Amino acid sequence: MGDQESSRSTNFFTMIIKALWISGAGIILILGLIHLLYTFFTDKFNARDSAAVTAMQNTFPVLTKETTMWKAWIGFNASHSAGAIFFGLVNILLVARHFSVIQHSGLLHILNLFTVSFYLWLGKRYWFKVPFTGICISAGCFIAVSALAFL
Repeated sequence: MGDQESSRSTNFFTMIIKALWISGAGIILILGLIHLLYTFFTDKFNARDSAAVTAMQNTFPVLTKETTMWKAWIGFNASHSAGAIFFGLVNILLVARHFSVIQHSGLLHILNLFTVSFYLWLGKRYWFKVPFTGICISAGCFIAVSALAFL
């Protein structure tokens, strides 16, 4: 009976780690998808001052005259979205298909913690409450995953 209880306990423990990992990654994925939709299909990232938008559409960055600040702004937002989507999807796919391989991968845990920590810093310094709150929850999930995986 002891082996059966131990196996049940291990399975439950593994399910908790998987759920936290997928939740943390899923939050980043959802934020990335919303960000992408807002970038291309709404005006939510436009400046409230239409003169600022016009100025961005007619101003070149110092780096090059091959683009405008407006096009760069759209591109930066889209690539930021793509990074968040990629991060979320890769983590979810790895957990779903290769959990036994990645569960104790110190490097993957460090990379995930670094990534969400960087997003936390960006969110606190440059963004607003909604994405910052989502990233805080995601970071909590990844911290718990790393702690539990190495118990």
